[in-house]
Amino acid sequence: MSNTNNIIILAARILLAFMFIFAGFGKLTDPSGTAGMIAGAGMPAATLLTYLAGAFEFITGVCVLIGFQVRIVGWLLALFCVFTGIVFHLPTVNVPDFPAAANGWINGLNFVNFLKNITLAGAYVMLATNGAGVYSLDARRGVYAAA
Repeated sequence: MSNTNNIIILAARILLAFMFIFAGFGKLTDPSGTAGMIAGAGMPAATLLTYLAGAFEFITGVCVLIGFQVRIVGWLLALFCVFTGIVFHLPTVNVPDFPAAANGWINGLNFVNFLKNITLAGAYVMLATNGAGVYSLDARRGVYAAA
């Protein structure tokens, strides 16, 4: 593989890691918004689940960034993206006391987030099947090999 391709893989990992590092940190430092969404979806122990999701997102994001255990982490993040997309972004949202047009706008954005999650799942499957690339901890540990 050319050096240019290896640099592109590194850049892609950085881009794929950013969202989860940022989102995970946010959940760990201010869980209220996500806990409300989890409770609104009817799930129990919303604050605990928020902290668990935050830790998962932050740790897996760092793993993608540094290229550590990327084949495993890629599959985990793909499943996480599909699960959260279906559970939190596919259902219709109806905010009481909001005008119908506002709820329609919110639902449009929510559907875009569903599509984003499904698209990201594809990127993480690709990462899981192809590995972290040569500029990674996996490569330094001798576990990188192109699929």
